[in-house]
Amino acid sequence: MTYFPSQRYGDAGAYAAAYFDLITQGAARIDYDKLAQAGVLLAERAAARRTIFSCGNGGSAAIANHLVCDCLKGIRTGTALKPKVQSLSATIELMTAIVNDIGPDEMFSFQLESLGEPGDVLIAISSSGASPNIIRALQWAKDNGLSTIAMTGFSGGEAAKLADISLHVPMENYGVIEDMHQSFMHILAQYLRHSHLTDPATLGVVKF
Repeated sequence: MTYFPSQRYGDAGAYAAAYFDLITQGAARIDYDKLAQAGVLLAERAAARRTIFSCGNGGSAAIANHLVCDCLKGIRTGTALKPKVQSLSATIELMTAIVNDIGPDEMFSFQLESLGEPGDVLIAISSSGASPNIIRALQWAKDNGLSTIAMTGFSGGEAAKLADISLHVPMENYGVIEDMHQSFMHILAQYLRHSHLTDPATLGVVKF
């Protein structure tokens, strides 16, 4: 297995060229059928007014929070869809209380116990696919009738195995993996909007 970077680069421009080449390689290795399945699932559940939850740690938490903006606000622009979207990574007061009083592994699953209902969707984002709180959330969702999508990298870990739909980026650089996960989020949000536009003339007119 070759990790990036495996050599020194003379300047940031040369590094960027190699980095973007790696993203191109990653895009060629993802399973587009899985992305199609995720698009169908999210469209169905958004139309049925089921809640779409997201969660992640670190950089993945930022993606989970950004997903709420693009799916709740962006999708509504020019469509009749009103998705119900909530990030389990958004409320620092609640998360730290759970971590302090119950334990870090329960940070997301504890919230789902109060908020999740059968038919909802959990999008769990984890580059390693091995974060205990991500695994616990996916398992709880699986056991309680929620559909699950996992965005992972590296080997995919247990998260890729547990999820109903695995959006796996088989790369070994955190930045590249997170960039691809961010792209998945944008692709799915924009696809849902474009497929439900009431006026096709507004196809590309939206500020996400």
